[in-house]
This record gives sequence, structure tokens and C-alpha cells, in this order.
Amino acid sequence: MLKGKKILLGITGSIAAYKAILLTRYLIKDGCEVKVLLTIAAKEFVSPLVLSTLSKNEVFSALATDNQWANHVELGRWADVFLIAPLSCNTLAKLANGLCDNLLLATYLSATCPIVLSPAMDEDMWLHPATKRNIDIVKQFGNYVINVNSGELASGLFGEGRMAEPEEIIDFLKSKVFRGSNLSGLNVLITAGPTYEALDPVRFIGNHSSGKMGFALADAAFMEGANVTLVTGPTNQSTSFAEIERIDVVSAKEMFDVCMARFSSIDVGIMSAAVADYTPIFVSSDKVKKKEDSWNIELTKTKDILFELGLIKRNNQFLMGFALETNNELENAQAKLSRKNADCIVLNTLKDKEAGFGFDTNKITILHKSGSIHNFELKSKTEVAIDIISFIHLNLNNE
Repeated sequence: MLKGKKILLGITGSIAAYKAILLTRYLIKDGCEVKVLLTIAAKEFVSPLVLSTLSKNEVFSALATDNQWANHVELGRWADVFLIAPLSCNTLAKLANGLCDNLLLATYLSATCPIVLSPAMDEDMWLHPATKRNIDIVKQFGNYVINVNSGELASGLFGEGRMAEPEEIIDFLKSKVFRGSNLSGLNVLITAGPTYEALDPVRFIGNHSSGKMGFALADAAFMEGANVTLVTGPTNQSTSFAEIERIDVVSAKEMFDVCMARFSSIDVGIMSAAVADYTPIFVSSDKVKKKEDSWNIELTKTKDILFELGLIKRNNQFLMGFALETNNELENAQAKLSRKNADCIVLNTLKDKEAGFGFDTNKITILHKSGSIHNFELKSKTEVAIDIISFIHLNLNNE
């Protein structure tokens, strides 16, 4: 989601500067190109050598060195975003009043990219009226300001003023600065994970779905501007963005009921959950004791969510299903596409190595109702999700 983005990271004199080391590492891991600016005071807290090693770029701190000028205008125009983290109380005051006595400030005043500020200071400083005024001023300039956290501070006190964690800062960049608009205003419903069909209060029938694919789809759809509702069976996965509405269910019936209730207000439905095909007819209210040599369980079909949604789908709704096959993959997927009135089917096969349940990677084929077939290489599920959402965007207006 941040791959290829150019991040100019400004670090000021704050004990929270140590977090900038991990932040740099995470940004690089996400595929960003990072250049770092340090104030003179910041050098007391973090090493330029560490940051240059992690960023794989020269670290800048002075307007000129060895008769060579550090071009602050060029730096400010190079970046896709100028992130100042941590932002000290002193530098905040300078930003608010247009002071320009170091390279970071000169770059800030000449930057043409979005500015993101992540303050860090002790609680009394954070709560001071002058600080509040300065925060309001920099916001009026159009800058983004990330909320501080509460917790233990450098002074030993507990309170507001802690810099946001690196993970929170990266999520902020994704959701507030780099969020796309291809699905802007659209309501997207996604199902994820397995369902558990109870046998008794302890046992259930389930499957090996981790939910990773569905959660990656929720993040990818949100990043393209959609209003996302994620209906998930039991899983340890979590969404990257608080704005994604998450509805937890357990059984196939619960997932069916939620999807049917929500579908009328949905523009795009992506049914990626591994829903149980059968559920026990009888569920014991008490744990079944181990008495007999065998246990015969009578099952009945669950309601087919994709099929039922296909029956009520309007012409202006886009419906995608998933098919996990082990034999005659294309034939079975094409039959499912036709039978369920879906717009497309995403085919997975357990014959592909490192694809399917439990893996961080996946290899898919998308079959469209027009008859077109689109093959994708093995990729991370995050990249696969982006491919799927891009496919939906390209085909939304071709119904």
C-alpha cells in the first residue's frame, strides 16, 4: 500500500526519536524510499549512521557542509509526504510561526507535498495553551496532525504526550494521506474466515481457513476509498483500519443472516469466506460424553450465501464469489459462476504450492461472466487483494 512512496522523515530533538529508527525500518519494509532530516538536537538522541544504514540514503542535518548546499527546495519537492516524527514542542512553535533556522524548517516551508506531524512532549507541555494554539495553527495551514498517546512519559509521569507508535503512524499515512478513490462512496461487503458449526458446547465442525485473504481484501478495498463492512468467522486476524466495520459471527447461519440483511445497501459483495456446506441437525446442549465406539452425526445443508445473494442481486450490484477446488478446477469454477449469478469467481486450487488456507501467499484465477479468464502469479495475499480490488474497479462499469 506504501510501495514506491517517497517519504521524507524529519526527526527533532525528543526522547521519542528512538521510535524513528523502527519507523524507518517499517517504511523500508513496506517498500518506501526514505530520506531522513535531523535537527542538530535530534543527533543527541539518534545516530545518523543508524538511520543512513536503514534508509540506504544519506542523512541530512545542516544547510551546508564542506561548501556544499543541501537543497531544501529539492528535498521538499522530491517527497510524496514530509513526515516529522517526533515533533518537539520547540519545533512545533517554529512551524506555527514560520521560523527558519535549520534545514528541517527550511524544507518544511518550501515543501509542496502533504505534511504529517507526530508530536511528542511531556503532558504539561502538551496541555499548555501555547501548544494548543500552535497545534491549531499548523492544522489551519493544512498539515495533518497525528494524535498523541497516553502513557508513561520521559519525566516518569503518566499522561498525554507520547508520540504515536510507528505502526500507528504508518496506518495514518495509509488511511489519511495515500488512500485512493477508485471505490470512493461505494459500500463494500466482504466475508472472511471459516464458520464453526456446533456439535455441542465444546466441539464443532470447521475448516482450516485463516481469514487472511478476506482481511487483506477489506484493507485493499478501504484503501481505494470504499466504505467496508467485514463479516468474519472465528479468526485471529485483525483489520488495519479502525474505520472498517467488523461484524464477528460463528456459524454459517449467522453469516447468512448478516449478509442478507446488509446486501440491499451494498454496491459490491465479495464472498471470500470458507462457509461450511453442512451443519449438524441436532446440537447437544451438554458436552457429549465418550461412550460409544462411533458417533453418527446427521448433517443438513447450510444456506448458500453466494447463491441467495445472486437471486436478489440488482443490475447495479457487483457480486464476486470464491471457489477452492482440488480437481477439474476451471470447469467447477465456471459452473459455480453460472449457477450462482455472480459477476465473477476467484478460483484457488490446493494443487498450487504455497496457496490457499494458512499461507501468506496465494495464486488466483479470476473468471468473469463475460467468459474472460484472468490468471495471476503467486503473490502475497496483500498483493493478491490489490489485484482483486483493481479487477473489480475495472469491471464495475462494464456490467
